[in-house]
Amino acid sequence: MPARSNVQLQIIEAFNFRHATKIFDPDKKISDFDFETILEAGRLSPTSFGHEPFKVLVIQSPEMREHFREFSWGANGMMNGSKGQLGTASHFGLILASTAETMTAGSDYLQDHYRSVKQLPDDVIELFNGAYGKFQSTDHRVMSDREISDWSGKQAYIVLANMMTAAALMGIDSCPIEGFDMELTTTALSEHFGVDTTKWKPAVMFAFGHRASDPQFPKTRRPMAETVSWF
Repeated sequence: MPARSNVQLQIIEAFNFRHATKIFDPDKKISDFDFETILEAGRLSPTSFGHEPFKVLVIQSPEMREHFREFSWGANGMMNGSKGQLGTASHFGLILASTAETMTAGSDYLQDHYRSVKQLPDDVIELFNGAYGKFQSTDHRVMSDREISDWSGKQAYIVLANMMTAAALMGIDSCPIEGFDMELTTTALSEHFGVDTTKWKPAVMFAFGHRASDPQFPKTRRPMAETVSWF
């Protein structure tokens, strides 16, 4: 096997460096420039049909973060007796996923997205409407609000994965967080953050910063032979 290039080595090193950081050093903050780079990696991420059915909500106010503490066990340090990511992360937030209100084929939102964001001519927009309509109704049968929100959530995970990889390449730690009550989080977003929850649902929380200590255990994964099949 040939030796890996410098870029390849940097990629593998970054993935070995990254781990789900539970406690961050609250005194080590990510610079604005570095976090803008992380956000840009998310913004430029691919999404199905290029619909961008996600929104990133960054919550820096300690008081605003506290609205999630009672029902976000994955972020509140309950399992390790600390303040968790909510209290220690340099940057904390959520990625929201679009609902059927905007992501149903033919919606006014999508027509505007095709024209103002993708800058498509009318004949191509007609093709998009037909292809996406078939995708929803026949190919993947993504029709209900729950199904469409879940589909949007898949795109949100692509976004967060790219944000975490960008962070790791810069030596910045991260943690994706699913340990929260979906219904109570949705209510909090509506009541305290002005989110229109008919259009947006929480997909996943995230935390970025610098680890307070190195991981206790080495990274483990299945071997390549058990992970990938070739035909």
